[in-house]
Amino acid sequence: MAGSERKFWGWGVSSGDLSAEAKDALARTWAERFGLAGLTADPPPRIEEIGLRPPRVKPPAALAEMCTTDPTERAGHALGKGIRDIIRALQRDFAHPPDFVAFPRTEGDITALLDWCAAENVAAIPYGGGSSVVGGVEPNVGEDYRGVISIDLKRLDQVLEIDRESRAAHIQAGIYGPALEAALRPHGLTLRHFPQSFEFSTLGGWIATRSGGHYATLYTHIDEFVEGLRVVTPAGIDETRRLPGSGAGPSPDRMYIGSEGILGIISSAWMRLQQRPTFRANTSVFFPDFLSAAAAVRAIAQAGLYPANCRILDPQQAFLSEAGDGNQAVMVLGFESAHHPLDGWMFLALECCRDHGGVPADEQPVSTTDAGVTRQGAAGAWRQNFLTFPYIREAMVSMGLISATFETAITWERFGEFHRQVMEATQRAVTEICGQGYVACRFTHAYPDGPAPYYSVVAPGTKGSLLQQWDEIKAASAEAILRLGGTITHHHAVGRDHRPWYDVQRPPVFTRALTATKRALDPGRVLNPGVLIDP
Repeated sequence: MAGSERKFWGWGVSSGDLSAEAKDALARTWAERFGLAGLTADPPPRIEEIGLRPPRVKPPAALAEMCTTDPTERAGHALGKGIRDIIRALQRDFAHPPDFVAFPRTEGDITALLDWCAAENVAAIPYGGGSSVVGGVEPNVGEDYRGVISIDLKRLDQVLEIDRESRAAHIQAGIYGPALEAALRPHGLTLRHFPQSFEFSTLGGWIATRSGGHYATLYTHIDEFVEGLRVVTPAGIDETRRLPGSGAGPSPDRMYIGSEGILGIISSAWMRLQQRPTFRANTSVFFPDFLSAAAAVRAIAQAGLYPANCRILDPQQAFLSEAGDGNQAVMVLGFESAHHPLDGWMFLALECCRDHGGVPADEQPVSTTDAGVTRQGAAGAWRQNFLTFPYIREAMVSMGLISATFETAITWERFGEFHRQVMEATQRAVTEICGQGYVACRFTHAYPDGPAPYYSVVAPGTKGSLLQQWDEIKAASAEAILRLGGTITHHHAVGRDHRPWYDVQRPPVFTRALTATKRALDPGRVLNPGVLIDP
Protein backbone atom coordinates (compact mmCIF):
# COMPACT_ATOMS: atom_id res chain seq x y z
CA MET A 1 0.00 0.00 0.00
CA ALA A 2 3.06 2.29 0.10
CA GLY A 3 2.40 5.49 -1.81
CA SER A 4 -1.26 4.67 -2.38
CA GLU A 5 -4.09 6.51 -0.71
CA ARG A 6 -6.97 4.43 0.65
CA LYS A 7 -10.32 5.30 -0.86
CA PHE A 8 -12.73 6.82 1.64
CA TRP A 9 -15.78 5.25 0.02
CA GLY A 10 -14.92 1.83 -1.37
CA TRP A 11 -12.45 -0.98 -1.72
CA GLY A 12 -8.71 -0.54 -1.61
CA VAL A 13 -6.83 2.24 -3.36
CA SER A 14 -7.72 4.36 -6.35
CA SER A 15 -4.74 3.03 -8.28
CA GLY A 16 -6.36 -0.42 -8.18
CA ASP A 17 -9.58 0.73 -9.85
CA LEU A 18 -10.39 -0.44 -13.35
CA SER A 19 -9.22 1.84 -16.13
CA ALA A 20 -11.78 3.63 -18.28
CA GLU A 21 -11.06 1.15 -21.07
CA ALA A 22 -11.54 -1.83 -18.77
CA LYS A 23 -14.83 -0.40 -17.48
CA ASP A 24 -16.05 0.10 -21.04
CA ALA A 25 -15.17 -3.49 -21.91
CA LEU A 26 -16.91 -4.73 -18.75
CA ALA A 27 -20.01 -2.70 -19.59
CA ARG A 28 -20.14 -4.09 -23.13
CA THR A 29 -19.73 -7.66 -21.86
CA TRP A 30 -22.56 -7.48 -19.34
CA ALA A 31 -24.86 -5.49 -21.57
CA GLU A 32 -24.47 -8.22 -24.18
CA ARG A 33 -24.99 -11.04 -21.69
CA PHE A 34 -28.21 -9.50 -20.37
CA GLY A 35 -29.43 -8.14 -23.69
CA LEU A 36 -29.34 -4.54 -22.50
CA ALA A 37 -29.04 -1.47 -24.70
CA GLY A 38 -25.97 -0.34 -22.80
CA LEU A 39 -24.50 0.24 -19.36
CA THR A 40 -22.90 3.40 -18.05
CA ALA A 41 -20.97 3.75 -14.81
CA ASP A 42 -21.90 6.41 -12.28
CA PRO A 43 -18.92 8.49 -11.15
CA PRO A 44 -17.41 7.74 -7.73
CA PRO A 45 -18.18 10.16 -4.91
CA ARG A 46 -15.86 13.03 -4.06
CA ILE A 47 -15.47 14.08 -0.46
CA GLU A 48 -16.68 17.59 -1.38
CA GLU A 49 -20.05 16.08 -2.34
CA ILE A 50 -20.63 14.39 1.01
CA GLY A 51 -22.73 16.33 3.49
CA LEU A 52 -21.75 14.82 6.84
CA ARG A 53 -23.78 15.69 9.89
CA PRO A 54 -21.86 17.94 12.32
CA PRO A 55 -20.10 16.17 15.22
CA ARG A 56 -22.42 15.92 18.20
CA VAL A 57 -19.65 15.33 20.75
CA LYS A 58 -15.99 16.28 20.92
CA PRO A 59 -13.14 14.61 22.80
CA PRO A 60 -11.81 16.09 26.03
CA ALA A 61 -8.51 17.94 25.87
CA ALA A 62 -6.62 14.94 27.26
CA LEU A 63 -7.67 12.81 24.26
CA ALA A 64 -7.84 15.43 21.54
CA GLU A 65 -4.33 14.80 20.16
CA MET A 66 -5.25 11.29 19.00
CA CYS A 67 -8.63 12.29 17.54
CA THR A 68 -9.79 13.94 14.33
CA THR A 69 -12.98 15.27 12.78
CA ASP A 70 -11.43 15.41 9.30
CA PRO A 71 -14.29 14.81 6.80
CA THR A 72 -12.33 12.25 4.80
CA GLU A 73 -11.58 10.22 7.93
CA ARG A 74 -15.16 10.45 9.17
CA ALA A 75 -16.57 9.41 5.80
CA GLY A 76 -13.98 6.64 5.47
CA HIS A 77 -15.06 5.16 8.81
CA ALA A 78 -18.80 5.46 8.10
CA LEU A 79 -19.21 2.38 5.91
CA GLY A 80 -17.67 -1.03 5.34
CA LYS A 81 -16.89 -2.66 2.00
CA GLY A 82 -19.92 -4.84 1.21
CA ILE A 83 -22.33 -4.32 -1.65
CA ARG A 84 -24.74 -2.43 0.64
CA ASP A 85 -21.92 -0.03 1.51
CA ILE A 86 -20.87 0.45 -2.12
CA ILE A 87 -24.43 1.18 -3.20
CA ARG A 88 -24.92 3.78 -0.48
CA ALA A 89 -21.54 5.39 -1.13
CA LEU A 90 -22.37 5.78 -4.82
CA GLN A 91 -25.65 7.40 -3.73
CA ARG A 92 -23.63 9.78 -1.52
CA ASP A 93 -25.45 8.34 1.51
CA PHE A 94 -23.18 8.65 4.56
CA ALA A 95 -26.02 9.03 7.05
CA HIS A 96 -24.20 7.61 10.08
CA PRO A 97 -20.62 8.89 10.25
CA PRO A 98 -18.69 8.71 13.51
CA ASP A 99 -18.58 12.03 15.34
CA PHE A 100 -14.82 11.70 15.39
CA VAL A 101 -12.15 9.08 14.71
CA ALA A 102 -9.56 8.15 17.34
CA PHE A 103 -6.13 6.67 16.63
CA PRO A 104 -4.75 5.27 19.91
CA ARG A 105 -1.05 4.40 20.13
CA THR A 106 -1.12 2.40 23.36
CA GLU A 107 -3.42 0.22 25.44
CA GLY A 108 -3.61 3.15 27.86
CA ASP A 109 -5.04 5.29 25.08
CA ILE A 110 -7.70 2.66 24.37
CA THR A 111 -8.59 2.46 28.06
CA ALA A 112 -8.91 6.24 28.30
CA LEU A 113 -11.17 6.34 25.24
CA LEU A 114 -13.44 3.59 26.57
CA ASP A 115 -13.61 5.23 30.01
CA TRP A 116 -14.66 8.51 28.40
CA CYS A 117 -17.24 6.77 26.22
CA ALA A 118 -18.79 5.01 29.21
CA ALA A 119 -18.89 8.23 31.24
CA GLU A 120 -20.40 10.27 28.38
CA ASN A 121 -22.73 7.60 26.92
CA VAL A 122 -20.89 7.56 23.59
CA ALA A 123 -20.76 4.38 21.52
CA ALA A 124 -17.36 3.07 20.40
CA ILE A 125 -16.81 1.11 17.17
CA PRO A 126 -13.52 -0.87 17.08
CA TYR A 127 -11.97 -0.48 13.62
CA GLY A 128 -9.18 -2.50 12.00
CA GLY A 129 -8.99 -2.20 8.22
CA GLY A 130 -12.67 -1.45 7.72
CA SER A 131 -13.07 -4.35 5.28
CA SER A 132 -16.28 -5.70 6.85
CA VAL A 133 -18.90 -6.75 4.29
CA VAL A 134 -21.67 -7.26 6.88
CA GLY A 135 -22.03 -3.87 8.58
CA GLY A 136 -19.58 -4.72 11.36
CA VAL A 137 -17.90 -1.29 11.51
CA GLU A 138 -20.82 0.94 10.59
CA PRO A 139 -21.52 3.57 13.29
CA ASN A 140 -25.29 3.10 13.07
CA VAL A 141 -26.12 2.65 16.75
CA GLY A 142 -29.59 4.12 17.12
CA GLU A 143 -30.71 7.07 19.21
CA ASP A 144 -29.76 5.86 22.70
CA TYR A 145 -26.28 7.41 22.62
CA ARG A 146 -25.06 11.01 22.70
CA GLY A 147 -22.65 10.19 19.92
CA VAL A 148 -20.46 7.51 18.36
CA ILE A 149 -16.72 7.31 17.69
CA SER A 150 -14.58 4.99 15.62
CA ILE A 151 -11.44 3.64 17.31
CA ASP A 152 -8.92 2.88 14.55
CA LEU A 153 -5.99 0.69 15.68
CA LYS A 154 -3.66 1.30 12.73
CA ARG A 155 -1.02 2.93 14.96
CA LEU A 156 -0.66 -0.31 16.96
CA ASP A 157 1.16 -2.00 14.10
CA GLN A 158 4.33 -3.64 15.39
CA VAL A 159 5.66 -7.17 15.74
CA LEU A 160 6.75 -6.91 19.36
CA GLU A 161 8.61 -10.20 19.85
CA ILE A 162 9.45 -13.33 17.92
CA ASP A 163 9.95 -16.66 19.70
CA ARG A 164 11.84 -18.59 17.05
CA GLU A 165 12.11 -21.74 19.17
CA SER A 166 8.37 -22.02 19.69
CA ARG A 167 7.69 -20.54 16.26
CA ALA A 168 5.38 -17.80 17.49
CA ALA A 169 5.26 -14.01 17.63
CA HIS A 170 3.67 -11.31 19.77
CA ILE A 171 1.99 -8.91 17.34
CA GLN A 172 -0.04 -5.73 17.78
CA ALA A 173 -3.59 -5.93 16.50
CA GLY A 174 -3.53 -2.96 14.12
CA ILE A 175 -0.92 -4.36 11.76
CA TYR A 176 -2.08 -4.89 8.17
CA GLY A 177 -1.51 -8.18 6.36
CA PRO A 178 1.32 -7.08 4.02
CA ALA A 179 3.24 -5.35 6.82
CA LEU A 180 2.90 -8.42 9.04
CA GLU A 181 4.28 -10.77 6.39
CA ALA A 182 7.08 -8.31 5.57
CA ALA A 183 8.14 -8.27 9.22
CA LEU A 184 8.17 -12.08 9.46
CA ARG A 185 9.87 -12.75 6.13
CA PRO A 186 13.49 -12.04 7.28
CA HIS A 187 13.02 -14.72 9.94
CA GLY A 188 11.86 -17.31 7.39
CA LEU A 189 8.42 -17.32 9.02
CA THR A 190 4.87 -16.60 7.96
CA LEU A 191 1.42 -16.48 9.53
CA ARG A 192 0.15 -17.85 6.20
CA HIS A 193 -3.33 -16.39 6.67
CA PHE A 194 -4.56 -14.79 3.48
CA PRO A 195 -8.22 -13.74 3.43
CA GLN A 196 -9.38 -11.99 0.29
CA SER A 197 -9.15 -8.75 2.27
CA PHE A 198 -5.50 -9.49 3.21
CA GLU A 199 -4.05 -6.27 1.78
CA PHE A 200 -6.58 -4.04 3.54
CA SER A 201 -7.34 -5.80 6.82
CA THR A 202 -5.60 -6.26 10.16
CA LEU A 203 -4.67 -9.01 12.57
CA GLY A 204 -7.11 -7.73 15.20
CA GLY A 205 -9.91 -7.63 12.66
CA TRP A 206 -9.17 -11.19 11.57
CA ILE A 207 -9.38 -12.41 15.17
CA ALA A 208 -12.45 -10.38 16.10
CA THR A 209 -14.38 -11.71 13.08
CA ARG A 210 -13.01 -15.30 12.98
CA SER A 211 -11.60 -14.63 9.54
CA GLY A 212 -11.24 -17.45 7.03
CA GLY A 213 -7.95 -17.47 5.18
CA HIS A 214 -5.72 -18.99 2.54
CA TYR A 215 -5.90 -22.64 3.52
CA ALA A 216 -8.90 -24.46 2.07
CA THR A 217 -8.38 -27.36 4.49
CA LEU A 218 -6.88 -27.80 7.98
CA TYR A 219 -5.93 -24.19 8.85
CA THR A 220 -9.14 -22.63 7.62
CA HIS A 221 -9.79 -19.95 10.25
CA ILE A 222 -7.63 -17.54 12.24
CA ASP A 223 -8.62 -19.52 15.36
CA GLU A 224 -5.99 -22.12 14.52
CA PHE A 225 -3.18 -19.61 14.93
CA VAL A 226 -4.13 -17.79 18.14
CA GLU A 227 -1.87 -18.71 21.06
CA GLY A 228 -2.87 -15.93 23.47
CA LEU A 229 -4.61 -12.54 23.52
CA ARG A 230 -4.52 -9.16 25.22
CA VAL A 231 -7.89 -7.43 25.18
CA VAL A 232 -8.82 -3.99 26.51
CA THR A 233 -12.34 -4.11 27.93
CA PRO A 234 -14.27 -1.40 29.79
CA ALA A 235 -13.92 -3.65 32.85
CA GLY A 236 -10.11 -3.84 32.55
CA ILE A 237 -7.36 -5.48 30.50
CA ASP A 238 -7.72 -9.22 30.02
CA GLU A 239 -4.66 -11.28 29.09
CA THR A 240 -4.98 -14.97 28.34
CA ARG A 241 -2.14 -17.34 29.20
CA ARG A 242 0.08 -18.18 26.25
CA LEU A 243 0.00 -21.96 25.83
CA PRO A 244 0.10 -24.53 23.01
CA GLY A 245 -3.09 -26.03 24.43
CA SER A 246 -5.03 -26.24 27.67
CA GLY A 247 -7.85 -28.23 29.19
CA ALA A 248 -8.45 -25.73 31.97
CA GLY A 249 -12.12 -24.93 31.55
CA PRO A 250 -13.75 -23.05 28.69
CA SER A 251 -11.14 -21.24 26.58
CA PRO A 252 -10.92 -17.51 27.34
CA ASP A 253 -9.38 -16.96 23.90
CA ARG A 254 -12.47 -18.42 22.28
CA MET A 255 -14.65 -15.93 24.13
CA TYR A 256 -12.97 -13.07 22.27
CA ILE A 257 -12.30 -14.75 18.92
CA GLY A 258 -15.35 -13.89 16.84
CA SER A 259 -16.77 -11.45 19.41
CA GLU A 260 -16.78 -8.69 16.75
CA GLY A 261 -15.76 -5.95 19.16
CA ILE A 262 -18.72 -6.16 21.55
CA LEU A 263 -16.70 -7.45 24.53
CA GLY A 264 -13.41 -5.60 24.18
CA ILE A 265 -10.76 -4.33 21.79
CA ILE A 266 -7.99 -6.79 20.95
CA SER A 267 -4.71 -4.91 21.35
CA SER A 268 -2.19 -7.69 20.65
CA ALA A 269 -1.93 -11.44 20.20
CA TRP A 270 0.61 -14.22 20.37
CA MET A 271 0.24 -16.05 17.07
CA ARG A 272 1.49 -19.46 15.96
CA LEU A 273 3.68 -19.18 12.86
CA GLN A 274 4.94 -21.52 10.16
CA GLN A 275 8.06 -21.93 8.09
CA ARG A 276 7.74 -20.19 4.75
CA PRO A 277 6.85 -22.81 2.11
CA THR A 278 9.54 -23.75 -0.38
CA PHE A 279 7.88 -26.65 -2.22
CA ARG A 280 4.66 -26.26 -4.21
CA ALA A 281 2.55 -28.43 -6.48
CA ASN A 282 -0.46 -26.97 -8.26
CA THR A 283 -2.87 -27.99 -10.98
CA SER A 284 -6.45 -27.70 -12.19
CA VAL A 285 -8.90 -30.57 -12.57
CA PHE A 286 -11.99 -30.53 -14.78
CA PHE A 287 -15.23 -32.34 -13.88
CA PRO A 288 -18.41 -33.02 -15.85
CA ASP A 289 -20.56 -31.38 -13.15
CA PHE A 290 -20.38 -29.65 -9.78
CA LEU A 291 -21.59 -32.55 -7.64
CA SER A 292 -18.90 -34.85 -9.07
CA ALA A 293 -16.31 -32.22 -8.15
CA ALA A 294 -17.85 -31.96 -4.66
CA ALA A 295 -17.56 -35.73 -4.21
CA ALA A 296 -13.86 -35.49 -5.09
CA VAL A 297 -13.39 -32.70 -2.52
CA ARG A 298 -15.01 -34.89 0.12
CA ALA A 299 -12.70 -37.78 -0.75
CA ILE A 300 -9.63 -35.55 -0.49
CA ALA A 301 -10.79 -33.96 2.77
CA GLN A 302 -11.52 -37.33 4.36
CA ALA A 303 -8.20 -38.78 3.17
CA GLY A 304 -6.30 -36.37 5.42
CA LEU A 305 -4.15 -34.98 2.60
CA TYR A 306 -4.77 -31.34 3.64
CA PRO A 307 -4.09 -29.42 0.43
CA ALA A 308 -3.48 -25.70 0.83
CA ASN A 309 -5.94 -25.09 -1.99
CA CYS A 310 -8.86 -27.34 -2.85
CA ARG A 311 -11.53 -25.07 -4.24
CA ILE A 312 -14.12 -25.99 -6.82
CA LEU A 313 -16.08 -23.73 -9.14
CA ASP A 314 -19.34 -24.81 -10.73
CA PRO A 315 -19.51 -24.36 -14.53
CA GLN A 316 -21.16 -20.96 -14.20
CA GLN A 317 -18.65 -19.71 -11.62
CA ALA A 318 -15.76 -21.04 -13.72
CA PHE A 319 -17.09 -19.08 -16.68
CA LEU A 320 -17.59 -15.89 -14.66
CA SER A 321 -14.05 -16.23 -13.25
CA GLU A 322 -12.56 -16.92 -16.70
CA ALA A 323 -11.25 -20.25 -15.38
CA GLY A 324 -13.47 -22.36 -17.65
CA ASP A 325 -15.81 -22.28 -20.63
CA GLY A 326 -19.03 -22.82 -18.68
CA ASN A 327 -19.37 -26.49 -19.60
CA GLN A 328 -17.32 -28.07 -16.82
CA ALA A 329 -16.72 -27.63 -13.11
CA VAL A 330 -13.13 -26.77 -12.20
CA MET A 331 -11.05 -27.68 -9.16
CA VAL A 332 -8.08 -25.52 -8.20
CA LEU A 333 -5.79 -27.90 -6.32
CA GLY A 334 -2.52 -27.06 -4.62
CA PHE A 335 -0.11 -28.32 -1.97
CA GLU A 336 2.76 -26.53 -0.26
CA SER A 337 5.44 -27.45 2.25
CA ALA A 338 8.53 -25.98 3.84
CA HIS A 339 10.12 -29.40 4.22
CA HIS A 340 9.54 -31.89 1.40
CA PRO A 341 8.47 -32.38 -2.24
CA LEU A 342 4.75 -32.96 -2.69
CA ASP A 343 4.51 -35.42 -5.57
CA GLY A 344 3.07 -38.19 -3.38
CA TRP A 345 0.36 -35.97 -1.95
CA MET A 346 -0.61 -34.66 -5.37
CA PHE A 347 -0.65 -38.21 -6.80
CA LEU A 348 -3.13 -39.38 -4.15
CA ALA A 349 -5.33 -36.28 -4.51
CA LEU A 350 -5.53 -36.75 -8.28
CA GLU A 351 -6.49 -40.38 -7.75
CA CYS A 352 -9.43 -39.13 -5.67
CA CYS A 353 -10.34 -36.77 -8.50
CA ARG A 354 -10.16 -39.46 -11.18
CA ASP A 355 -12.38 -41.69 -9.06
CA HIS A 356 -15.10 -39.07 -9.49
CA GLY A 357 -14.63 -38.29 -13.16
CA GLY A 358 -12.01 -35.58 -12.82
CA VAL A 359 -9.53 -34.95 -15.64
CA PRO A 360 -6.34 -33.16 -14.50
CA ALA A 361 -4.90 -30.39 -16.64
CA ASP A 362 -1.50 -32.02 -15.98
CA GLU A 363 -1.19 -35.80 -15.90
CA GLN A 364 1.11 -35.64 -12.88
CA PRO A 365 2.23 -32.20 -11.69
CA VAL A 366 5.74 -32.10 -10.25
CA SER A 367 6.73 -30.29 -7.08
CA THR A 368 8.53 -27.05 -7.72
CA THR A 369 10.10 -24.26 -5.74
CA ASP A 370 8.77 -21.70 -8.25
CA ALA A 371 5.95 -19.67 -6.70
CA GLY A 372 4.96 -18.59 -10.20
CA VAL A 373 3.27 -21.94 -10.86
CA THR A 374 0.26 -20.66 -8.93
CA ARG A 375 -0.30 -18.11 -11.67
CA GLN A 376 -0.67 -20.54 -14.58
CA GLY A 377 -3.73 -21.96 -16.35
CA ALA A 378 -7.18 -22.09 -14.79
CA ALA A 379 -5.66 -21.81 -11.31
CA GLY A 380 -3.93 -18.60 -12.32
CA ALA A 381 -7.10 -17.17 -13.86
CA TRP A 382 -9.04 -17.96 -10.70
CA ARG A 383 -6.35 -16.39 -8.50
CA GLN A 384 -6.27 -13.19 -10.56
CA ASN A 385 -10.05 -12.90 -10.47
CA PHE A 386 -10.02 -13.55 -6.70
CA LEU A 387 -7.66 -10.61 -6.13
CA THR A 388 -9.30 -8.13 -8.49
CA PHE A 389 -12.95 -9.03 -7.89
CA PRO A 390 -13.63 -6.27 -5.30
CA TYR A 391 -12.62 -3.63 -7.84
CA ILE A 392 -14.64 -5.35 -10.58
CA ARG A 393 -17.66 -5.53 -8.27
CA GLU A 394 -17.50 -1.78 -7.58
CA ALA A 395 -17.45 -1.04 -11.29
CA MET A 396 -20.40 -3.36 -11.91
CA VAL A 397 -22.46 -1.83 -9.10
CA SER A 398 -21.74 1.64 -10.47
CA MET A 399 -23.35 0.43 -13.73
CA GLY A 400 -26.53 -0.65 -11.98
CA LEU A 401 -25.66 -4.34 -11.73
CA ILE A 402 -26.07 -6.46 -8.63
CA SER A 403 -22.79 -8.26 -8.02
CA ALA A 404 -22.74 -9.88 -4.61
CA THR A 405 -21.94 -13.03 -2.67
CA PHE A 406 -23.04 -14.99 0.37
CA GLU A 407 -21.51 -18.03 2.02
CA THR A 408 -22.39 -20.81 4.44
CA ALA A 409 -21.38 -24.31 5.58
CA ILE A 410 -23.24 -27.63 5.73
CA THR A 411 -22.44 -31.27 6.42
CA TRP A 412 -21.77 -33.62 3.50
CA GLU A 413 -24.85 -35.82 3.85
CA ARG A 414 -27.09 -32.75 3.50
CA PHE A 415 -25.10 -30.90 0.88
CA GLY A 416 -26.75 -32.18 -2.32
CA GLU A 417 -30.31 -31.28 -1.37
CA PHE A 418 -29.19 -28.17 0.50
CA HIS A 419 -27.36 -26.87 -2.57
CA ARG A 420 -30.26 -27.61 -4.90
CA GLN A 421 -32.77 -25.74 -2.74
CA VAL A 422 -30.50 -22.75 -2.02
CA MET A 423 -29.79 -22.37 -5.72
CA GLU A 424 -33.50 -22.64 -6.55
CA ALA A 425 -34.57 -20.14 -3.88
CA THR A 426 -31.91 -17.65 -4.88
CA GLN A 427 -32.48 -18.00 -8.63
CA ARG A 428 -36.23 -17.63 -8.12
CA ALA A 429 -35.69 -14.42 -6.16
CA VAL A 430 -33.23 -13.07 -8.74
CA THR A 431 -35.66 -13.77 -11.59
CA GLU A 432 -38.68 -12.29 -9.77
CA ILE A 433 -36.83 -9.15 -8.66
CA CYS A 434 -34.48 -8.50 -11.58
CA GLY A 435 -36.05 -10.44 -14.46
CA GLN A 436 -32.89 -12.44 -15.07
CA GLY A 437 -29.47 -13.10 -13.62
CA TYR A 438 -26.79 -15.64 -12.79
CA VAL A 439 -26.42 -17.63 -9.58
CA ALA A 440 -23.19 -19.60 -9.24
CA CYS A 441 -21.37 -21.55 -6.54
CA ARG A 442 -17.87 -22.47 -5.49
CA PHE A 443 -16.29 -24.05 -2.42
CA THR A 444 -13.91 -21.88 -0.41
CA HIS A 445 -13.10 -24.37 2.35
CA ALA A 446 -13.63 -28.07 2.95
CA TYR A 447 -13.67 -30.26 6.06
CA PRO A 448 -13.92 -34.01 6.57
CA ASP A 449 -17.53 -33.50 7.64
CA GLY A 450 -18.67 -30.85 5.15
CA PRO A 451 -17.95 -28.00 2.73
CA ALA A 452 -18.30 -24.22 2.83
CA PRO A 453 -20.29 -23.29 -0.29
CA TYR A 454 -19.90 -19.71 -1.49
CA TYR A 455 -22.58 -18.34 -3.81
CA SER A 456 -22.34 -15.49 -6.31
CA VAL A 457 -25.17 -13.43 -7.78
CA VAL A 458 -24.91 -11.22 -10.87
CA ALA A 459 -28.09 -9.58 -12.14
CA PRO A 460 -29.27 -6.39 -13.87
CA GLY A 461 -30.64 -4.05 -11.24
CA THR A 462 -32.35 -0.69 -11.27
CA LYS A 463 -30.31 2.33 -10.29
CA GLY A 464 -31.92 3.90 -7.25
CA SER A 465 -33.40 0.56 -6.18
CA LEU A 466 -30.30 -1.63 -5.99
CA LEU A 467 -30.22 -1.68 -2.19
CA GLN A 468 -33.81 -2.87 -1.85
CA GLN A 469 -33.35 -5.40 -4.66
CA TRP A 470 -30.26 -6.94 -3.10
CA ASP A 471 -31.83 -6.97 0.37
CA GLU A 472 -34.76 -8.98 -0.99
CA ILE A 473 -32.49 -11.47 -2.76
CA LYS A 474 -30.30 -11.79 0.32
CA ALA A 475 -33.33 -12.42 2.54
CA ALA A 476 -34.59 -15.20 0.26
CA SER A 477 -31.22 -16.96 0.23
CA ALA A 478 -30.63 -16.48 3.97
CA GLU A 479 -34.02 -17.88 4.89
CA ALA A 480 -33.40 -20.93 2.70
CA ILE A 481 -29.98 -21.48 4.29
CA LEU A 482 -31.35 -21.40 7.84
CA ARG A 483 -34.41 -23.50 6.99
CA LEU A 484 -32.13 -26.18 5.54
CA GLY A 485 -29.75 -26.26 8.49
CA GLY A 486 -26.78 -24.21 7.25
CA THR A 487 -25.02 -21.35 9.01
CA ILE A 488 -25.76 -17.74 8.16
CA THR A 489 -22.02 -17.20 7.76
CA HIS A 490 -18.93 -19.39 7.55
CA HIS A 491 -16.34 -16.60 7.57
CA HIS A 492 -17.91 -13.22 6.71
CA ALA A 493 -19.01 -12.60 10.34
CA VAL A 494 -22.40 -11.40 11.60
CA GLY A 495 -22.14 -7.62 11.90
CA ARG A 496 -25.43 -5.77 11.65
CA ASP A 497 -26.48 -7.15 8.28
CA HIS A 498 -26.71 -10.79 9.42
CA ARG A 499 -28.33 -10.05 12.77
CA PRO A 500 -31.92 -11.05 11.82
CA TRP A 501 -30.79 -14.56 10.87
CA TYR A 502 -28.09 -14.91 13.52
CA ASP A 503 -30.81 -14.19 16.10
CA VAL A 504 -32.59 -17.31 14.79
CA GLN A 505 -29.44 -19.45 14.58
CA ARG A 506 -28.08 -18.49 18.01
CA PRO A 507 -29.27 -20.90 20.76
CA PRO A 508 -31.50 -19.19 23.37
CA VAL A 509 -29.47 -20.33 26.42
CA PHE A 510 -26.27 -19.13 24.75
CA THR A 511 -27.96 -15.79 24.08
CA ARG A 512 -28.47 -15.34 27.82
CA ALA A 513 -24.87 -16.33 28.51
CA LEU A 514 -23.47 -13.93 25.89
CA THR A 515 -25.68 -11.13 27.16
CA ALA A 516 -24.43 -11.71 30.71
CA THR A 517 -20.82 -11.68 29.48
CA LYS A 518 -21.46 -8.42 27.65
CA ARG A 519 -22.91 -6.92 30.81
CA ALA A 520 -19.88 -7.99 32.86
CA LEU A 521 -17.23 -6.72 30.44
CA ASP A 522 -19.05 -3.69 29.03
CA PRO A 523 -21.49 -2.47 31.70
CA GLY A 524 -21.90 0.86 29.92
CA ARG A 525 -22.90 -1.03 26.72
CA VAL A 526 -20.73 1.24 24.59
CA LEU A 527 -18.87 -1.31 22.44
CA ASN A 528 -20.24 -1.84 18.91
CA PRO A 529 -23.96 -1.72 19.78
CA GLY A 530 -26.20 -3.75 17.51
CA VAL A 531 -23.61 -6.36 16.56
CA LEU A 532 -24.26 -10.00 17.61
CA ILE A 533 -26.78 -9.08 20.34
CA ASP A 534 -28.79 -6.09 21.50
CA PRO A 535 -26.90 -3.88 23.96
